[in-house]
Amino acid sequence: MSSKVAHYLQQHLMGEVMTSADALKYFSTDGSVFTKKPKIVVYPRNTSDVRKTARFTWQLAEKGHILPVTARGKGTDQAGAAIGDGVVMVFPAHMNKILELDKNTVTVQPGAIFSKVEQTLHTHGRFLPPYPSSSEFSTIGGAVANNAAGEKTIKYGQMREYTQGLQVVLANGELIKTERIGKREVNKRKGKDTFEGYIYRELEGLIIENQAIIDRAKLNVSKNSAGYALGEVRKKDGSMDLTPLLVGSQGTLGVVTQATVKTEPYNPATTLLAGFFESITDAQKAVAGLLETKPSALEMVDANLLEFVKKHHPEQLRGIVGEPFPQIVLLCEYDDLNERTQKRKSQKAKKILIESAVEIRLTTDEHEKETLWKIRHSAAAVIWQVVGTAKALPIIEDGVVPRTKLEEYMMRTYEIFDKYKLDAALWGHAGDANLHMQPFLDLGKVSDRQQVFKIMEEYYSMVLELGGSTSGEHNDGRLRAPFLPRVYGDNMYGVFKAVKKLFDPHGTLNPGVKIDVELKDLVPLLRKEYSLEHLYDNMPRS
Repeated sequence: MSSKVAHYLQQHLMGEVMTSADALKYFSTDGSVFTKKPKIVVYPRNTSDVRKTARFTWQLAEKGHILPVTARGKGTDQAGAAIGDGVVMVFPAHMNKILELDKNTVTVQPGAIFSKVEQTLHTHGRFLPPYPSSSEFSTIGGAVANNAAGEKTIKYGQMREYTQGLQVVLANGELIKTERIGKREVNKRKGKDTFEGYIYRELEGLIIENQAIIDRAKLNVSKNSAGYALGEVRKKDGSMDLTPLLVGSQGTLGVVTQATVKTEPYNPATTLLAGFFESITDAQKAVAGLLETKPSALEMVDANLLEFVKKHHPEQLRGIVGEPFPQIVLLCEYDDLNERTQKRKSQKAKKILIESAVEIRLTTDEHEKETLWKIRHSAAAVIWQVVGTAKALPIIEDGVVPRTKLEEYMMRTYEIFDKYKLDAALWGHAGDANLHMQPFLDLGKVSDRQQVFKIMEEYYSMVLELGGSTSGEHNDGRLRAPFLPRVYGDNMYGVFKAVKKLFDPHGTLNPGVKIDVELKDLVPLLRKEYSLEHLYDNMPRS
């Protein structure tokens, strides 16, 4: 069947269609520990290609043949949302352009590389703050799909807060544009005899009917990419915007073909402070104080990471961090446009650090700042290192908890690593209490493959006990989807399922991602070996 479908699509699309074994193998993995081989690879050349593909799979589904559609950027997704067993639409090949740039916004196609967009913005004195650590080789479409975030999120917020409007292809091939619209326009769209009209009618009713459940579902965390952002769709004045719902939906509700995002003034003349701490308690106390100064970044690494880097890459931090290593290193940065404001904040931060840090460094020098940032970016050494036959696996790497529970979160994470006799190394966004860690396991060993799921169960249960979310910035994908009912409760999860059914009645949009996934569904998808060979052109950071 796939060869006939591929032949049909190639006849009707401007872009290329591939079914060669090497292409299917290449796109059977992403940055996650899972594998799923597609039947067809499509390189859409324009929005029309996306519409025709979606329309064709919809028509097949109406006849009882489900051929899923998965949108893909550069395949950096660590939770398995960029793989699928149907049609994989690969956007970076052709749909990679900046379409419009004005004073405060930029409109781009989904395949545009994040860092390339940033470079253009920098020449205009602007930037897009929610850049992820993978910005050098990931796409804007992926950032929108995941509701991405990064080191600047503590001040500026996530991708959802920056996405003003989208062009989206619905499951049946219909093209819609999203933005905040008033009650009168909402009623106009509800009156349409189209799939869009049906969605507006049903979604508004669903939200009104479940408003109390939606209101109660908000988590007490600084950032969150789990589930669907239903609480931000309809306001009390009756206005609606589908944009926040589609941002972070990972291609499960529609395929984004264009995004308009707002930008901020860019100031490379920042002030950076590094604080070195003997205990996690002292570091948490400093974090609480530093948050009041409103830094643009507040990052951390622990002593275990520094020891790991020393062991495997001894030159990387030589002369930057001395031994014995501090238990925690915090990096706190200010990027205020007003120089006096920046100086006032950094001096206040220095006083806070003096109270509990054993060493402090403050600099505005570009070279010194770059050198200090190497401490945080050294986390990449964990991702790329092979220890014997074991590799670092992204299976528990994106929990976020209430900020007051950062210390408890870290201590309980160490306990899990100790229990399984694994080396622990923690890094991430201290100001958001959103941390990353990747245990070293060998997927070629049955015992290690079994441990993957035990560790996931214990870790995510612990995060939820602390009142946290399973995903601060990397989203649910396949990996964390089984935990969504426990994140939000059965009632809210039921609303999520209804939303998915509304937008995707035939189940053609990235099935197996976010909704209706159990841990047992993941077992056959687990790779027998793990590598990031499709990213060897780059040197990812985390």
